[in-house]
Amino acid sequence: MTYRYVAELAARAEALAVPGARRIIGIAGPPGAGKSTLAAAVVGALGGAAVSVPMDGFHLADAELARLGRADRKGAPDTFDAYGYAALLARLREPRAGETVYAPSFERDLEQPVAGALPVPPEVPLVVTEGNYLLLDEAPWSDEVRPLLDEVWWVAVDEATRVRRLVARHVEFGKSPEEAHAWVLRSDEANARRVASGRSRADVVVDLDGGVLRQARL
Repeated sequence: MTYRYVAELAARAEALAVPGARRIIGIAGPPGAGKSTLAAAVVGALGGAAVSVPMDGFHLADAELARLGRADRKGAPDTFDAYGYAALLARLREPRAGETVYAPSFERDLEQPVAGALPVPPEVPLVVTEGNYLLLDEAPWSDEVRPLLDEVWWVAVDEATRVRRLVARHVEFGKSPEEAHAWVLRSDEANARRVASGRSRADVVVDLDGGVLRQARL
């Protein structure tokens, strides 16, 4: 996937990347919108001035989801350690002198989080984090996570394209086409509807069909 607007967005991110300070940009949107791809493109354009720290590293492990009876809703807001994510963002904003902060990643081959996989050196001025729920108007996302982000961008894309991507992703990582389609319609699309209102609270809407639309935070 290519983004026509990476240069413009990278310039916006670079303006926030002030040496000696730590800023955090969030990229939000529904499942399959292209958040992680956009984050990687912007971080790549900034070279060593930015690192990517995805929210997906705070998925609860499958064993814990099974214990809680939430395994069939994996990806819903309450299947993440939101308070742990907020604690990491707070630590990233105010790193101690000389401290490298280690963040978790999410390994899609395992469908599990992996602790301590992403180093964030103290000299890096910008962190780009992405996830479905950065603009969710529910606690703890709205009162613990959102205040720690300097800007949040919303990624919008054609719905049919987004659904096709989701089905293909689930097939790539082990589901049959039938299982993938059923999971997307039952779980991913329920989550997409839940986060849809976040678009109106974004600082920037990255409309992959129509361009980059700027709007003030409400």
